Amino acid sequence: MSAERRQRAWLPPRWFVRLAWSTHRGLYRTTGGRVGLWRPKANRWGTARLTTTGRRTGQERSVMVGYFEDGPNLVTMAMNGWADSDPAWWLNLQAHPVATVDLADGPRTVKGRAAEGEERSRLWNRWRQIDKKLDGYAARRSAETAVVILEPWPTGESPTSDTAVQSQTP
Repeated sequence: MSAERRQRAWLPPRWFVRLAWSTHRGLYRTTGGRVGLWRPKANRWGTARLTTTGRRTGQERSVMVGYFEDGPNLVTMAMNGWADSDPAWWLNLQAHPVATVDLADGPRTVKGRAAEGEERSRLWNRWRQIDKKLDGYAARRSAETAVVILEPWPTGESPTSDTAVQSQTP
């Protein structure tokens, strides 16, 4: 990574980032989902509404995330507006990997996991093509930003079934 890419990129104040998130979610809710989601295009990310199960409460929690498609998978980053802490949705997804994603073309059930090794490098480079300042933003965090893969999950299959437990075991 070059020194130019490692330089910390400018971000608006945290209160502004949180206001933008709240406005986006509010717009989505107010319009009944007709506004606020869009599909990714070449060198542009899309938005999705990810609903996870709270790791402590067991209640559904929804958040808007940027993503791109990698075959049948959706790829996002656990970046929390480039704040140092991991976002709650990522902690929830680690505890309960099966979630729901609302996309512009309809909902789908997915199972989340972190990309690792060569796969992570490949997907990070794809994000770099979409956002030229990615490394500068990532330099704002003390820990590596997780690249999260949301894989299609059979709707009727329980996350505690034998298949699910085997696929969650390292």
